[in-house]
Amino acid sequence: MAKQNVDNLNVTCPCCHSKLVVDAVFGAVLSHETPPKTGPNVDLTDAAGILNEQQRNREDKFRDSWNLEHNKEDILAKKFEEAMKKAKDAPAGKPLRDIDLD
Repeated sequence: MAKQNVDNLNVTCPCCHSKLVVDAVFGAVLSHETPPKTGPNVDLTDAAGILNEQQRNREDKFRDSWNLEHNKEDILAKKFEEAMKKAKDAPAGKPLRDIDLD
């Protein structure tokens, strides 16, 4: 295969806007340069409101988890009672042995 005097291609990615240098002969990416990341577009006047909302969300999650932990014993007792009812209503059968499965 003969070498060609072809310059590399400079391409900008339409998705992430990275700058790519592509070999024209082999189609391989030789290098890439990612664009600088921009910070969040938040107005500082809204920062107090955002922080208050995040605090409310944290308090709500904590309150929910505390209620679940506080009622955990009652929930487990109800589940146990329901399982006992199912066990009493289920017919007592002969246990399966490995030899029965053949």
